[in-house]
Amino acid sequence: MHILITGGTGLIGRHLIKALVGKHDITVLTRNIERASTILKQNISFVQSLEELTDFSKFDAIINLAGEPIADKRWTERQKNKICKSRWQLTQKLVDKIKRASSPPEVFISGSAVGYYGRQGKHTVTEEQHQVHEEFTHTVCNEWEAIAEQAKSKITRVCTIRTGIVLAKGEGALGKMALPFKLGMGGKLGDGEQIMSWIHIDDEVAAILYLLTNENCEGPYNLTSPHPVSNAEFSKQLAHTLHRPNLFTVPAFVLKTMLGETSDLLLTGQRVLPSRLLSQGFEFKYQSLDSALDNLYG
Repeated sequence: MHILITGGTGLIGRHLIKALVGKHDITVLTRNIERASTILKQNISFVQSLEELTDFSKFDAIINLAGEPIADKRWTERQKNKICKSRWQLTQKLVDKIKRASSPPEVFISGSAVGYYGRQGKHTVTEEQHQVHEEFTHTVCNEWEAIAEQAKSKITRVCTIRTGIVLAKGEGALGKMALPFKLGMGGKLGDGEQIMSWIHIDDEVAAILYLLTNENCEGPYNLTSPHPVSNAEFSKQLAHTLHRPNLFTVPAFVLKTMLGETSDLLLTGQRVLPSRLLSQGFEFKYQSLDSALDNLYG
């Protein structure tokens, strides 16, 4: 199988490529080939622009993971625009290439996030049962998914992956969350009641591979553990795993003052269950938070 991957140097992309390389032919779209080749250190091909790819018929699958990080900067109007355009414009270009191909790829897997649902309090949501809360994260993901769905045809099936908080040692969100605990200053955020829908990086990769190879899979999928937890419980478990105290609380007003609207990502949440993955037979290796954290830090 020949697979085109965008966002290959990101957290998920790096781990996914490790699982694919040697088994499939991989081409990565990247703006900086030298940097990407240094990061990935794999026997793969690179292109800097989609214009270099005249016909997508050479690809059996497209995996689209690219996008401006959503939590790294304060959500100014300029940053919001950058977050949206980085996802929407590239996805539209990929869709156009797929639709023009003389022999389109068999599958298009495109990124999304549990932010699609917006804040949900403690209500349980699945792909089939939910009522979205209209806010910025929903706007980003809703349009992102709608663009991706345009690639669907009798030949090409489309899967959109609503990913939760990806847990990887020293990387991504967990790397940032673990640091204050390691310094003995860890604790919950706000009242700690916000629900965190998480997934171990190994299960994230395994789920993408499952969607890649299972011809019966199409449409939206929640890539989250079956057992989400509150921020307070997450903090307690992380402290226990790291053998560090869990004494402090970061007040909500402090986060709102520092981060503005971006603080919504930390202070609100969703209890998201991977209903469709489970019903179609996918098995999680790390269902509980303690098993996931023990694997990463134990």
